[in-house]
Amino acid sequence: MKILHIDSSILGDYSVSRQLSADTVARLKAVHPDATVTYRDLAANPVPYLTGAHMAAFQGAPVTDAALADDLAIGNGYIDDLLAADIIVIGAPMYNFSVSAQLKSWIDRVVVAGKTFQYGAAGPEGLLPKGKKAFLISTRGGVYTGGSPAAALDHQEKYLGSILAFIGLTDVTWIRAEGLALGEDAKDAAIVQAQGEIVDLPL
Repeated sequence: MKILHIDSSILGDYSVSRQLSADTVARLKAVHPDATVTYRDLAANPVPYLTGAHMAAFQGAPVTDAALADDLAIGNGYIDDLLAADIIVIGAPMYNFSVSAQLKSWIDRVVVAGKTFQYGAAGPEGLLPKGKKAFLISTRGGVYTGGSPAAALDHQEKYLGSILAFIGLTDVTWIRAEGLALGEDAKDAAIVQAQGEIVDLPL
């Protein structure tokens, strides 16, 4: 069993998504004690943004710059992490109604034509091996579910779920903590509820 654990919050020890993603990995390790964990902290070690040089290399242009070659190798490592993992745990806080820039940069490095998806006669096809599971830790200051009038502003969960499905990762379990900015009582209740969901995960 191989677990890929990704954190993308910039809040360090104050991050609820980091707390809940760690709780999720601990739960997985309790069930699968021999599992190995690859950890990527996208805030402490940011993924460089894509440039035109990256895109040219993806299209087959020769790579003559040593720094670019090293950067491409790092990007390939992110794909290798994803391909090797049986379970992916992603801490994904909502920033300005979407995912963090740090997580978006990682996504841009792993959603690559010919490696994690391809276009065929029937349209796009995800290339991730079947059988992978994902646990997505969603944290939000407001409330966007349960008929909330703010639901239309949720471009975080919709985007992340869609982009992972695009590359073939469809077995997804959401663990959500909402209303974290609505006072300490609301925050504490949301965290406790999410922790209860983690304890009860069907692993």
